[in-house]
Amino acid sequence: MTKTISLLGSTGSIGRQTLEVVRELGLSVAALTANSQVELMEKQVREFHPALAVMYSEEAAKELRQRIDDLDVEVASGSEGLLKAAKLPQADTVVTAVVGSVGLEPTLAAIREKKRIALANKETLVCAGELVMAEADRCGAEIVPVDSEHSAIFQSLQGCRDRNEVTRLILTCSGGPFFGWSHEQLESVRPEDALKHPNWSMGAKITIDSATLMNKGLEIIEAMRLYRLPVEQVDAVIHRQSIVHSLVEYRDGAMIAQLGTPDMKLPIRYAFTWPNRAASPDRKLDLLTCGELTFHAPDLEAFPCLRIARACGKTGGTACAIMNGANEEAVMAFLRRETGFNDIHRLVEGALNRIEVKYQPCLQDILEADRAAREAVRQQLGTLKGNLHL
Repeated sequence: MTKTISLLGSTGSIGRQTLEVVRELGLSVAALTANSQVELMEKQVREFHPALAVMYSEEAAKELRQRIDDLDVEVASGSEGLLKAAKLPQADTVVTAVVGSVGLEPTLAAIREKKRIALANKETLVCAGELVMAEADRCGAEIVPVDSEHSAIFQSLQGCRDRNEVTRLILTCSGGPFFGWSHEQLESVRPEDALKHPNWSMGAKITIDSATLMNKGLEIIEAMRLYRLPVEQVDAVIHRQSIVHSLVEYRDGAMIAQLGTPDMKLPIRYAFTWPNRAASPDRKLDLLTCGELTFHAPDLEAFPCLRIARACGKTGGTACAIMNGANEEAVMAFLRRETGFNDIHRLVEGALNRIEVKYQPCLQDILEADRAAREAVRQQLGTLKGNLHL
């Protein structure tokens, strides 16, 4: 069981819920990292007394140093600070709750230190899943998923003695705020509309990904890597109630699923206590009052990001890194109102058409693919602005 954590991304939604679980379980905190929310970081540092606090922004790090100069806490910044937090000897578990591909190198660093990885950063496995899993095997590091869907699969596989008995993983998906909308209707969507998730309270980027269904595409790729299955054996279904968190189908036709309330503290807690379970003070699922459970096929015409992600998962190489980098850049442009909702998938496809895929990539190839994808999106925004659906 986890005793001491380094938490990468402490001020985000997953980070804040992780600290709630830390309070419940009485765990220690060796390091906290954040991007730029200095005020919240100061509160967290004063409560949890980490040895190291990291702000990705150097300006934010300077301000934090001034705010906590009465405490014996080291303050670092940038990617070097993230790497230091990931490798801190005091921590037995590293929670990777940062958003985006910035989580890749710290996760690899923690793996090389043989930490337990409580993985909440899906982009790590999307961009470099084969490399990351190979390194975990080589170093003997445990990777325990925190995403609700992957935790559900992880839990549903605990009684599986032979992975060859698994025929399919089925990820559930709320469908986001635009379930049932056509592609044409989605042309007029604004950021404030897309940020209204029906079931989960999450950060802006993942909420937009949920609205486009790109989040489910990323999770399909992540599941391929975590459970070493081809994309043909990983499916997604729309489940509006977010009660069935995912399922495993076995060759005899049996399906095993994990059910629960839509509360991220459950998979976070399990990542810390696995292979055991701890008591939870949170509300339990009541089958008599949770209502009807329904399932639907995703609409790939209205939400092509899911189709694009599946194709990239099948292609392999740097295709997933290109897709992920382009999507991150396109989502940020949408949130800044520089492009339209449906332009997100157009920009991602544009980047994939422009950049050559490299197979059996090294880390540098993956990082270069990410950089090139972001640049390709910026170029499209600059040169095709008149044709984009703003």
